[in-house]
Amino acid sequence: MIALIALVVGVVVGFALEPTVPTGLQAYLPIAVVAALDAVTGGVRAWLRKEFNDKQFVISFVSNVLVAALMVYLGDKLGVGAQLSTGVVVVLGMRIFANVAAIRQTLFKA
Repeated sequence: MIALIALVVGVVVGFALEPTVPTGLQAYLPIAVVAALDAVTGGVRAWLRKEFNDKQFVISFVSNVLVAALMVYLGDKLGVGAQLSTGVVVVLGMRIFANVAAIRQTLFKA
């Protein structure tokens, strides 16, 4: 319940303040969001299966975002930023779809 309240407060504050992302970090935001969605769908999957561990979730969330951002940074430095970003999105997207499929199977037994 606390997480849901925090989510609502965060969304309201975000809309009220309308924060801007610095130009240098704009390439990292979409990748960070996809990495965070991967961690969240994994957390929901674990919660539905009664295997959720809050410490593991936080570590997964932070490490996913950091590793994805690091890969984008390295891709930019190597001159293959767009290709590496696409690879990160594809891999994380596959994981998100796998988690959503597992969530669907758990909820609907289908």
